[in-house]
Amino acid sequence: MKVVVALVRHETNTFSPIPTQLASFCRGTQTDGPAYGQNAKQLCENTNSAAAAYLDLAESLDAEVEFAILANSVPSGTVQKAAFEHIADTVVAAVQKGCDAVLLDLHGAMVAEGYPDAEGELLRRIRAVAPAPVPVVVALDFHANFSDALIRHATIITGYCTYPHVDIYETGKRAMRTLKRILFEKLDTTIVWRRLPMLTHMLKQTPAGQPMKDIMDKAMKAEAEGVVLNASVFGGFPLADIPHVGLSVVIVAEKSRKTEAEQLLDELCNMAWSRRDDFVYEVEPLSASITKAKQLEHGPVILVDHGDNCGAGGVTDVMAVLEEVMKQGLTDVIAGPIWDPQAVDILIQAGVGATLTIDLGGKTDMPELGLKGQPLQITGTVINITDGNFQITGPMFTGMWLSLGRTVVLESNGVTIFISEKPQEPYDVGVFTHAGIDPFSKKYVLIKSRQHFRAGFEKDARHIVLIAGPGVCSSDYGIFPFRHLSRPIYPLDRDASPSHAEGTL
Repeated sequence: MKVVVALVRHETNTFSPIPTQLASFCRGTQTDGPAYGQNAKQLCENTNSAAAAYLDLAESLDAEVEFAILANSVPSGTVQKAAFEHIADTVVAAVQKGCDAVLLDLHGAMVAEGYPDAEGELLRRIRAVAPAPVPVVVALDFHANFSDALIRHATIITGYCTYPHVDIYETGKRAMRTLKRILFEKLDTTIVWRRLPMLTHMLKQTPAGQPMKDIMDKAMKAEAEGVVLNASVFGGFPLADIPHVGLSVVIVAEKSRKTEAEQLLDELCNMAWSRRDDFVYEVEPLSASITKAKQLEHGPVILVDHGDNCGAGGVTDVMAVLEEVMKQGLTDVIAGPIWDPQAVDILIQAGVGATLTIDLGGKTDMPELGLKGQPLQITGTVINITDGNFQITGPMFTGMWLSLGRTVVLESNGVTIFISEKPQEPYDVGVFTHAGIDPFSKKYVLIKSRQHFRAGFEKDARHIVLIAGPGVCSSDYGIFPFRHLSRPIYPLDRDASPSHAEGTL
């Protein structure tokens, strides 16, 4: 038995000004770009990834593994066509050699030049060289967006049930349980699905709480009890200006139980639609949030700038929140990482112990939103320089190596600032502890994130304050110039209804 494995992940924010090149797909590879073959396999083994679950199954079956590519990028702007073509060609070439199953660890919200549904296009090409009955297995991020092409060319689809995503290995394992039954019991399966016209807010999506919790719980219960083979609810990624955005439900079932699967699909979609108002996040002014934080007596207080989060395609150099923190006189603060390669270079040349004034951040304009980069002038002392490399020890992507690039720690009037060559959402405390600094020794921890920070920071936080800073990850959907969404869609269009849904109706 032979399987082809590939990990290709990118969440595309089409409003982000940061182009996604082939070299961008370097997260977890310890190289300048993707990893291939045995190197990719070794990097994925024993990590919290769906690919690791695939590898474990292959080992248990004594199956031959061809690991085509490990291409994982920090979320950013549209993927360049050349990068997509290289990645797709690499996967297709591996499949074309012949295999008994194709096992894909994908994101589900990648947009490439010319391909608004990049994963759907990848699966179409795979099917052209590996037609049914070869199983094509796909594990997807909770924020996947669905088109008919992605569904039509897959045999099995499973999605993360958590946000922060701490069940990625388990997602692959769920897919593998179904694959084993298809291979050894010769099950005949089908997929039923629906995408609702709901542009949900990412701060309201998490299955850890309502309105999503009991929708996800119901899906997981149906899967656990064997009513269906797999049941997944996807919050969708709303910051993509493409036609197939929205909350989706995808169910894999035995064909003989298709009616039960369709009934479950209806129930889950009806629950989600009836709570559509609860998936809307109301934005609070930035200054008011900082004022509230200042009044809190005990820390650690986690200050979460969710408007400039590179985990959703933000540029990670918008300085508005840090500027307000300093303006209001908060001290005993640790902040970062802030993406500014130019500042890193200047500070490294100055060296540890040097005190100097720099223009920090604000190097990136965001023309889609009409925002200009505005640097913040900072005077501080360099207290550490690191290579930025660390291994994740927390529950999200456990075991993976990450790199911030060269990183400088700057001390400025009671604020310790981490400045890095590469953007990285801080979902693991390693972004700070690799430099020998315990973030929880500070009263305030200012990070650019949305939900993933909870994986590494929530359990040690006394308070959490969400801050609506400006940027291409804003929760104010009214500022985005959407042109390609399928309309009507809620809440942009109050007249949207379930009749505007797509999929199995």
